[in-house]
Amino acid sequence: MVSHSVWIVGTSRTGKTARLVEQFCNWVKSENKYTGSFYTKKSANKKSSHVGEFSDLKQTEPGVLVLAANDDNRRELGDIIVTSTFGKYPVRAKTPLGFFQDEVILFWPLLINSLNLKAQFPVRLRPETEQELATKLWRSQLDEEILRLAGVNESRLVRRILDLLQLAAYSGIPCEDIAQILARGLGENTTTLEPEFLASLLLNWRNWCLERGLLTYGIITELYSQHLLSDRNYQQHLAKRYQAVLADDVDDYPSVARLLFELLLDQGAVGAFSYNPDGAVRLGLGADPNYLEGLAKRCRVEILTGPPPESLGEDLTKQMVELVTEPMVLLSLPEIVHSIQTTSRAQLLRQTAEVIANAIQSQQVQPEEVAIIAPGLDAIARYTLVEILIKQNIQVESLNDQRSLISSPVIRALLTMLALVYPALGRLVDRDAVAEMLVVLSRKQQLTENFTDAMNRVSTTDAMNRVSTTDAIHRVSTNIDPVRAGLIADYCFVPHPDRPNLLPVSTFERWDRIGYAATTAYNEILEWLEQQRSQQELRLIPSPISLLDRAIQRFLWNGSNLPYEQLAALRELLETAQHYWEIDTRLRQIAPVETTPYTTIIEFIQLLRRGTITANPYPVRPIGGVRKAVTLATIFQYRSSRRSHRWHFWLDAGSPLWAKGGAATLFGAPFFLRDRLGEPWTAEDEKLAEEQRLRRILTDLLSRVSERVYLCHSDLAVNGQEQLGPLLPLVNACVTVISESTVN
Repeated sequence: MVSHSVWIVGTSRTGKTARLVEQFCNWVKSENKYTGSFYTKKSANKKSSHVGEFSDLKQTEPGVLVLAANDDNRRELGDIIVTSTFGKYPVRAKTPLGFFQDEVILFWPLLINSLNLKAQFPVRLRPETEQELATKLWRSQLDEEILRLAGVNESRLVRRILDLLQLAAYSGIPCEDIAQILARGLGENTTTLEPEFLASLLLNWRNWCLERGLLTYGIITELYSQHLLSDRNYQQHLAKRYQAVLADDVDDYPSVARLLFELLLDQGAVGAFSYNPDGAVRLGLGADPNYLEGLAKRCRVEILTGPPPESLGEDLTKQMVELVTEPMVLLSLPEIVHSIQTTSRAQLLRQTAEVIANAIQSQQVQPEEVAIIAPGLDAIARYTLVEILIKQNIQVESLNDQRSLISSPVIRALLTMLALVYPALGRLVDRDAVAEMLVVLSRKQQLTENFTDAMNRVSTTDAMNRVSTTDAIHRVSTNIDPVRAGLIADYCFVPHPDRPNLLPVSTFERWDRIGYAATTAYNEILEWLEQQRSQQELRLIPSPISLLDRAIQRFLWNGSNLPYEQLAALRELLETAQHYWEIDTRLRQIAPVETTPYTTIIEFIQLLRRGTITANPYPVRPIGGVRKAVTLATIFQYRSSRRSHRWHFWLDAGSPLWAKGGAATLFGAPFFLRDRLGEPWTAEDEKLAEEQRLRRILTDLLSRVSERVYLCHSDLAVNGQEQLGPLLPLVNACVTVISESTVN
């Protein structure tokens, strides 16, 4: 029997996603031509033909399950399919993990019955909350001797253990079998902890969470693969709801996804899957491309050959791969590959930014056509590149720039405000924090020019794209500058472990030096804090979340448009706080603990100060076209985003991290790959994996650049060590070299 499902194979940018959508449209058109309907799923034990495989959508309401590797790609793919089919058919676009989560929550009553769980609505744990609760649960067992054997601190060890549960779940392995797989994989390795000990911690953690209705990504995936997928009631519901499945970039999916696909295909659904042999971006982070590739046996295979015509092509890929794998080969790269070489990394960052700025200002390339790609982006590199380019009126877009919330002055000011309103938090606030709070809470938006004047000041369309409209219209100022804030904190802040206090400005003998504007702003802040304290004592503030919202409305929002970075941080703070108190409420309902009423606030502030929460709230999609900005990303971020540009700047080309793909492999990840479950991971295996990963990276990146590549190399790394990474032969093979003397 000829399968009606399609397996589409192709390298990057060969049209796999477009072919996926085209295949679905062809199914719809062909069936509407013959039957005037969408499709009907036939019994799996009957032979089926492509025609007659469909039924009336209005009668059965079948849906189309659309899956993508990450959330950005999910939104784009869902929009394309809905647009291509004019929104006539129900499409559910999800990531694999998002789909598992929705299904577990939707069929939670079924799991309650089968697992004898307490009847309570489930609550998903965020990774940072998961780690904090697991640390508390295991703290008595993770003593100093255990930490010494593990060779890492408590936080890293807890995260590593939790990742094992997630890897096992992604692989379709029950938690009870983790010890066996680790024992086989680690063998006689005495530098790690006993597998039985690790497995016992995870079993204890999983059961503890299920008793309280708490779900992590690992627990969600295990519940779905081990319990829902094998349940007949669920299988029947799944068959009725989805009669077609489209999955893009399945090389980045976990093993469990194949179990879902096979179940749908067994029940008569049709499927279309795209696979990139040079993808596997998430290999080592839970993806299992080799196991997913086995699904091709059940499909009609289509191979999309050749790189896209606008890419640098297959010839350059072959040359680069040959140079990297055979360093003794004497080859010269073509002139489309340039090299920027310096001695120090500081020089490299400056020269790279200058080359980009000169090219944009001379109209050789537009900002949105340039990408800076690095194996890892530290804060110094990110700040240097952004600052130099912005001074040249060139905007920079950092992909997934997940800075910790505590790095934002606005967030630190709000946490200081909490410590001044609620009692027993005095040890969390000091003089410097108070001074910073006064500066932040006294900010004001001054209208410097109207919109028409701002637009008239911009001479050309290209220049308009480089000037932020918000920056042109508004200028942020503050009534209390850092110097005056420091004076006020020195003379008016009274530290106290229970009730820290701010005194009137007249306490300072020379308070006339503060000035009218600063004095007025300080009095307003002081009056507001006193009002909130009074309401807190009368229990008129429902929760700290309400207090945070009040402060944002009163001092930060104030009818103005905040910069996106501040807005994202504030949204993430409120989302995090709401989640934290929701979890705390659930835990107190299950097992009340004797703590002070303000312990939760203290722990929340300490959690933020550890820097484990990033400003990455639920994304807001941009309005309009592509942002006119240079893209700044790590290798992992750039490959995951599936973007392409005319010019690439490969930063730190001599770094050894290029062989790692810009993302750390999770501990134990190779042990849970389905084609080598529990097999030991040797040094030879690691060397081969790095060579394959590097080949995939080069192939993928060269497929995403159409005109020019700059290899940016400094002899010394940021720590002063000589850089001898795997791409160094490429740097040495460049004919066109830009050095410091060339730029100057």
